[in-house]
Amino acid sequence: MNTFLVILLIAAMIATVVALVRGVIAFLQNESSQVHGDGPSPSALKSNKMMQARIFFQAIAVLIVVLILFAAGRT
Repeated sequence: MNTFLVILLIAAMIATVVALVRGVIAFLQNESSQVHGDGPSPSALKSNKMMQARIFFQAIAVLIVVLILFAAGRT
């Protein structure tokens, strides 16, 4: 059970880093393009979506850490 949680934690950490990198890249593309007054650009929307995904994966990683610590305390 503990090994399974560690594997899930590593997967959540990798997903967090991937979402972070994709969000930063989309943000940099947004900064390099010209800003128009027509609302958010597609790259700004993608950056926002990736940062929301990062927060989601980060929360999952924290919950898995809590589960691992809880399981370790019970043994």
